[in-house]
Amino acid sequence: MDPIHRGPDEFGHDSKDFAEEAGRRRPSRDPLTPDFGQQTPQQVRMATLVAGDLTLTVNPVDGSEVEPCPPGERPAAPVRRTPAERTARARAAAPPVPPGPHVPQLPLLRRDEERERLTRLLARGRSVRLTGPAGSGRTALLDAVAADCADFAPDGVVRLSGHKRTTTDLLYALFDAVHDAPLHRPDRTLLLETLRSTGAVVVLDDLEFGGAALDELLDATPECAFLLAATPDVAAPGADSALEEVFLTGLDRATSVDLMCRVVERQLTEEEANWAGDLWFESEGLPLRFVQAGALLRQRDRLRTDAGAYDEYGYLENRPADAPPVPAPAGESDVPLPSLGEGAAPAALLASRLSDAARDTLRFAVALGGEVPHQAHLPALVGDTHADAALGELAGCGLLSPSGSRYRLAAGVLAQLTAAGYEDGAVDRARTAAQHYAWWTGHPSVTAERAVAEADAIIAAMGRLVPGEGAGGTSAAVLLARSAAPAFAAGLHWGAWERALRIGQEAGRLAGEVAEEAYFHHELGVLALCTGHPDRARAELETAISMRGALADKSGAVAGRRALALVEDRAGGGPAAADDGAFEASPPLGVPALVPVSMTSAFADTAVVPRQEPVPAPAADGGKGAARGGPLALIGGARRNLVAAGAGVLLAGVLGTVVTLGLTSSSDPQGGAGTSSTEQEVPDDDSIYDADVEPGEPADGPSTSGAPSGSASSSASVTPSPTGSGSAAAGEVSPSATSSAPGTPSSPGSPSSPRATESSPKPSSSSPTPTKTATSPSTPPSSASPTDTEPEPEEPPTKPDTPEQASDSPSGTQGLSDRP
Repeated sequence: MDPIHRGPDEFGHDSKDFAEEAGRRRPSRDPLTPDFGQQTPQQVRMATLVAGDLTLTVNPVDGSEVEPCPPGERPAAPVRRTPAERTARARAAAPPVPPGPHVPQLPLLRRDEERERLTRLLARGRSVRLTGPAGSGRTALLDAVAADCADFAPDGVVRLSGHKRTTTDLLYALFDAVHDAPLHRPDRTLLLETLRSTGAVVVLDDLEFGGAALDELLDATPECAFLLAATPDVAAPGADSALEEVFLTGLDRATSVDLMCRVVERQLTEEEANWAGDLWFESEGLPLRFVQAGALLRQRDRLRTDAGAYDEYGYLENRPADAPPVPAPAGESDVPLPSLGEGAAPAALLASRLSDAARDTLRFAVALGGEVPHQAHLPALVGDTHADAALGELAGCGLLSPSGSRYRLAAGVLAQLTAAGYEDGAVDRARTAAQHYAWWTGHPSVTAERAVAEADAIIAAMGRLVPGEGAGGTSAAVLLARSAAPAFAAGLHWGAWERALRIGQEAGRLAGEVAEEAYFHHELGVLALCTGHPDRARAELETAISMRGALADKSGAVAGRRALALVEDRAGGGPAAADDGAFEASPPLGVPALVPVSMTSAFADTAVVPRQEPVPAPAADGGKGAARGGPLALIGGARRNLVAAGAGVLLAGVLGTVVTLGLTSSSDPQGGAGTSSTEQEVPDDDSIYDADVEPGEPADGPSTSGAPSGSASSSASVTPSPTGSGSAAAGEVSPSATSSAPGTPSSPGSPSSPRATESSPKPSSSSPTPTKTATSPSTPPSSASPTDTEPEPEEPPTKPDTPEQASDSPSGTQGLSDRP
């Protein structure tokens, strides 16, 4: 049946109306028209695992979330793997067999002595370090020794790769190889406790560290025997280390020629044997050089062979029928032996005789720093459906060496290809690889284990783009880091997770993508929290929260605050206050903490003292002479909250001053609520009176100068305000006491009027004359001269709160109220 025009039985109706329905088909929608209907949500791969006593939920959208693991959900103790499970896991971790032509399996030549010594030391439980130059056959020797030690330890033989791995990475890799703990990453304490009882022969190739780091690895696994392989440039172990040292040298001349014969699969001619002897002096007998030299001879034999003898009709070349005939093959003399320099550095010559797909694969490997992508990715990267066969070509020529579960360029090949120009366009190829890996790692069908197996190539692609040499490189690195980092976290390869996050954070900073940079800061904080570094976690999370707050990313900020709250809880409490009362960080969830605020009364009975004058000394008897107001307790929270609180207090004080001045100035000067009668002692000293002062006029106080006090200027007294600060009119300001006339009763309608006080008379030569004056509190003075003498209060019950000054306000004949 036609799959497009389906029959009536499939629609549930007869065939009578089928033709009419088929003719009235729905017209196709314009692809440029936006579809505002419900879209299919993008699938997001989330994973939940246990890290120590924390539950980590890997969230690729807003950032990972971490919380304490409930006691009932904590995983059981790790279980040891059975021998069958260890064998299956080791087979899956081995590098895949490259497709393509058959590669001959070479035997281990002239290494029997080293092999027996290594096996004997490992059987006694000793750890050995095998040191040899690159290309000396260390990996082949390790494979042979590992096969001999299969039954030495209860946990078998564990193969690990130290290429770009730290001590922590190797410890967790050893734990995962021996124990079965899915989605569980133990903390440091449980890890060391478990590894102390682990008994295995650990074969570690490509070791890149020594010294204290190597001592830490050995001390953490006392029941394991290590076989370490390193180059001479790696740091030596510590002086107190119990490692046995075995040095690996090159092969002798006869063995090197024998190895070349096995690669070529025939006996060498006299000319070729002499060339091999010269190469042995040049390469110091390194087996890798003779494997590559044998590949050169094999290519030479292929070029000397008549290709038409095996393809009489041209089917293999896929030539058209009218094509001219194939020219006769060149003779033997036209393909000379490679030179001695080409034999010592044969990578460029070998690559020139390979297929186009193989050469493109080498260019991608050079762009990725020597990391060769998996054979499944080569067709998409190279653009050839049969590009996966290129891996077999490269492996057969000795240009690749196994590294863990993958391949990378052999020793010295990267430098040789770079000198030959294979690095041209490396940035563009790295960007292509980054875009491909970003799509691949983000696909829901790709498991975390597959992404972890390709971690070295992914990180190499990001690292090549981070400096930002090419257009769009940093953005591609950000996209790749955003897609690959959650997969590394879920796959428990946290060393690669940290490197991807740091490269992504730097790429986001260079590209100006603040949201992505905030995501990487958040993930780095979560990683530091799970690995037991609270200070680093706090710094990263606070940075992420501030950046997401600036972007108004509510969901991301909430996730960051939750993680930060957990950091504070595990650190032993919230943020501590500084000496000045300010809090360094906001409490969790961004809610400022409420602290008791101690504020002085708005109508405090204190003297008003301007800032430009010195504050009078407090009374000697410890009374209320000093000002009572202390520093205000600051509101806890961010610094912006402190500034807002201070501004609010200042605004309240200004408003209170304005209201007080308005109430005081509205009083009646002619005996109303604001008028009071006072009796003041006038000393009988003519020097302080003006000649024009009439008898019975009030004396406002002694003057410090010899000028008469009865000037034409009006007097003004400062009235206390609700905020406890004095107010004066524009012009010269003179300090005054709480009232310009002691003994004046408070006005009933003014809450800010001071209490009625009575001053004691000063001793004088004449009897005092009581006078009655009315003060005008709001009259601005035109000139003022403050006085220095102060009357001593006689009665303590009526003593004001501050040292009372005797008539500090200037006086004059104008501005006073009329006397009766």
